[in-house]
Amino acid sequence: MPVRKVDPEKAILERAEKMWRDDGRPAGRLSEYLERARELQAIIDNPTAGQLPNPMAVHHGEIVPEQPIEEAELQENLGEFPGLLTDQGDHLQAPMTKRKARRSADKA
Repeated sequence: MPVRKVDPEKAILERAEKMWRDDGRPAGRLSEYLERARELQAIIDNPTAGQLPNPMAVHHGEIVPEQPIEEAELQENLGEFPGLLTDQGDHLQAPMTKRKARRSADKA
């Protein structure tokens, strides 16, 4: 018996139409079901794709900052971006950093 080749696009379209019919044939949304069927077919074609190593994790956590960055320092370094209710010279109040707290304690 000869092996019958299945056209992948036809199989995707049939799956999309079946899902669309099963959901009550929502008007104007067949293209959404077609996209879902394509994604499902991609998962079937590449079942181990989610197990590939993360290309962004090249250093595996080897790079560690010398000191943790405080949230207050981050706020200070944002620069001056006046909001809708502020003037150009106004600054947003940020919590005092540990460095500034030490300086003010040394001065007192």
